[in-house]
Amino acid sequence: MRAIGGPEVLELAEVPTPEPAEGEVLIKVRAVSINRSFDLGVRAGTYVLKPPLPHILGADPSGTIVAVGQGVEPARLGQRVVVVGRGPSGAGGYAEFVAVPEACAIPIPDQIDFPAATCIARHVPTAFHLLEVKANVRPGEWVLIMGAAGGLGNSALQVAKLHKARVIAGASTDKRVRNCLEYGAEQGVNYREQDLAAEVMRITAGHGADIVVENIADPTLWPGAFESLASGGRLVTAGAHGGGVVPLDVRQLYLKRLTIMGTPESRPTDVQRALDAAASGTIRASIGCVLPLAAAAEAHRLVETNEVIGKLVLQPDL
Repeated sequence: MRAIGGPEVLELAEVPTPEPAEGEVLIKVRAVSINRSFDLGVRAGTYVLKPPLPHILGADPSGTIVAVGQGVEPARLGQRVVVVGRGPSGAGGYAEFVAVPEACAIPIPDQIDFPAATCIARHVPTAFHLLEVKANVRPGEWVLIMGAAGGLGNSALQVAKLHKARVIAGASTDKRVRNCLEYGAEQGVNYREQDLAAEVMRITAGHGADIVVENIADPTLWPGAFESLASGGRLVTAGAHGGGVVPLDVRQLYLKRLTIMGTPESRPTDVQRALDAAASGTIRASIGCVLPLAAAAEAHRLVETNEVIGKLVLQPDL
């Protein structure tokens, strides 16, 4: 991208293959996912970080190490890896090759293909952190997940189920709700068509959700999610593609002893846990569509319009 704007600013161009600097590895990219914040937000100029132009998007490429810089063990050549911890500022993975710090290139178990590794490493570690560290999820608790058919939402759904919680999936269409039920949610609510808080109270026999996982921050949806909380409930959030500024009923906050926590972080061990869980089949990647690199602009349009359920992945070798 040479300018800020709509999907049309993404252009396929020939650029020099990067050389790995000291402490870096060069990866032949096999898959990279489309992310609302790191990709659509950066492209549109709405993300908090604004990298210099021209810029190559793509924060989570996976592929094979084909060259190493000074100080990197040659034994890493040929490793299948996924990139974590880089964010949107450096040259990204919408490319045939990308150079990254060695520490960001995490080996992929043999049982996982490249598209799945990209999707798992992007969202599952954050889901572990939100539910385990921040929300302290416990067996039997009711967990309402907003945007449950999306990348982070689907990951949170599966992590909650690992902890034997009872999941209510909130999604924007009946089709997306059905997808969530296939991934293990006990109940689902179409929050565009139904009264979310009323449905959560009905499902939980008046108790409410012990935990709400919120990653949309849409001012029209936030009140229903907040009102769904049980007394002493915890709302955890990471994501704001719905706008980011929402109304807050402070009376409910203190009268119901509620807690709101936000974090985009994860623990270093969570990445390996996520990959191991995918290798064992305990957690599945939700991939809705795989497209060639040349279709990046179309991929952005599909994500913007919510036409695809699950992550959308680009593969340069298609």
